Amino acid sequence: MTKTELIFVPTPAMGHLLSTVEFAKLIVRTNPNISIIFLIYHFVINEPTQINSYIESQSRELDPDQIDFITLPPLSNPPDPALYLTFIHLQNPLIRKAVQDRPSKPAAFVLDLMNASMIDIANELRIPSYIYFTAGANLLHTMLHFQEVADEQGIVDVTLLTDDPESELDLPGFTNPVPNKVLPSVFIDKDSIWPKKIIDHVRRFREAKGILVNSFTELGANTIDVLQRQEHVPTIYPVGPILSLDDSKPSNDEEFIVNWLDGQPKASVVFLCFGSMGFFNAEQVKEIAEGLDRSGYRFIWSLRKPAEVGTVAGLPSEHMIFDEALPDGFIDRTGHKGKIIPWAPQVVVLAHQAIGGFVSHCGWNSILESIWFGVPLATWPMYSEQQLNAFTLVKELGLSVEIKMDYRWDLRKQKGNYLVKAKEVEIGVKKVMNMDEKMKSKVHEMSQKSRKVLQANDGSSHDSLTRFIAEINQDTRLS
Repeated sequence: MTKTELIFVPTPAMGHLLSTVEFAKLIVRTNPNISIIFLIYHFVINEPTQINSYIESQSRELDPDQIDFITLPPLSNPPDPALYLTFIHLQNPLIRKAVQDRPSKPAAFVLDLMNASMIDIANELRIPSYIYFTAGANLLHTMLHFQEVADEQGIVDVTLLTDDPESELDLPGFTNPVPNKVLPSVFIDKDSIWPKKIIDHVRRFREAKGILVNSFTELGANTIDVLQRQEHVPTIYPVGPILSLDDSKPSNDEEFIVNWLDGQPKASVVFLCFGSMGFFNAEQVKEIAEGLDRSGYRFIWSLRKPAEVGTVAGLPSEHMIFDEALPDGFIDRTGHKGKIIPWAPQVVVLAHQAIGGFVSHCGWNSILESIWFGVPLATWPMYSEQQLNAFTLVKELGLSVEIKMDYRWDLRKQKGNYLVKAKEVEIGVKKVMNMDEKMKSKVHEMSQKSRKVLQANDGSSHDSLTRFIAEINQDTRLS
């Protein structure tokens, strides 16, 4: 039987790529008549070794007749990495050629939210396009709302809509007024080129036939409902949570962490991890360490050496602990109750019953993982849309406690917008480890829902995925 072929073009950054590959696995697992080709372009600000290693491992494990990877050649003269949208646009000829070289015409494009300009290629080839939105529905709705308002008012620079950092906005789909200071950086960073580019970029979303969101109806009911009822918005398919749960099995290098956790009481350990790009300078590290020490709780802390100063989005070391930034005597005082590691196997740690709280940067993948495992979360956002995620968790959903909601980290300058003091860290750790029973119950309930939505019997995300596949098959029959 001839398979229906889909072309996936992810952003080659681990947070995006891993989620997209897991989504592809879900599709072919439930629809064996579909095959998926990944087109991987080179992105100069990422560490290529990590991306290449991941693709190689997936290529070994997956059946190429179901999921295959094509790595495109690098650009001969790439632009400055800060000109991200220009960089993406320059990939279009390579993407077009790779698709035209296929033996048969693909049924659809599935494009990462950063790759919306590639809709041009789909339109040229008369192939329907979909956006795979790796973040939450709260961000999608906010982006579309600002684009609509900016177009209505004839505004090019979106920061003109968010000029007062102390003001609040009444956004449809949000129960509470949203402070400007928790909006994604692309809407408020006057020094970036993004506020002048984001409106054009988001407008392209409306040209897609559908938007697949890595969330589920029960997690963002108000926002998803508003999106689905709006005019001039493509069909919304909440298909999450898309997670890589294979990582819950520890590797040989991770066994020592599991062995240590095995010796700790249930829900007694707080886990601190700030994502693949998360790191702090020495001044902030000292405050975190002192706050942890004062809290008295057992802990696992992913503390990595910073990236090189001045890089656009350099990754911190996966193998080196930033131990020289720790206060004198900290390791001796806390060695009996805490583990400091460089890169944390996050799913392995969150899956363990000894973990009682999670201090997180509020990246969307981390949020979905904490919900899945029912681990209470304390918010400490750093960049991108993470402040909006923190606001949603704390104020909208009542699922998390706050350390900070409006903290921002400048990756290039390696500096936050203010210093979070040890006392604030201590209070935040105590709050998440002593979450009140009402909030614990809400976390547990949402965890149970996240595990049911992809089930075949009335799971809301399963139904969305089924509708998406039915539309693909219908388009294939009509073409």
